[in-house]
Amino acid sequence: MSILSELNSLLDGLGIPAETGVFSAAAPDEYAVVTPLADIYEVHADNHPCFEVQEARLSLFSKNNYIRRKNRVAAALLAAGFTITDRRYIGYENDTGFHHYSVDVAKEYPVKEN
Repeated sequence: MSILSELNSLLDGLGIPAETGVFSAAAPDEYAVVTPLADIYEVHADNHPCFEVQEARLSLFSKNNYIRRKNRVAAALLAAGFTITDRRYIGYENDTGFHHYSVDVAKEYPVKEN
């Protein structure tokens, strides 16, 4: 399992079309773009990590009431075990009519032995 696959499943369950990196299809009135940010091994005494922390940015674009939607997304993220590390309103895009809101998240995943 990875943070990207989990986020895409979560957004699909909320009825929000999502793609990774860039939204390539014709943009609906609401959609999300998921961007990977980091894969981090935490430092351990034996230098052998047991888990990695994966981080991603979820950019929500909406022509509607983004506040209600971002609250639902945040609640779903927390219920699914994600840590929200940052949330911020990026701005209103005059040329497209979209509100842009970003949510940075992190989640731990066990390291699998090869």
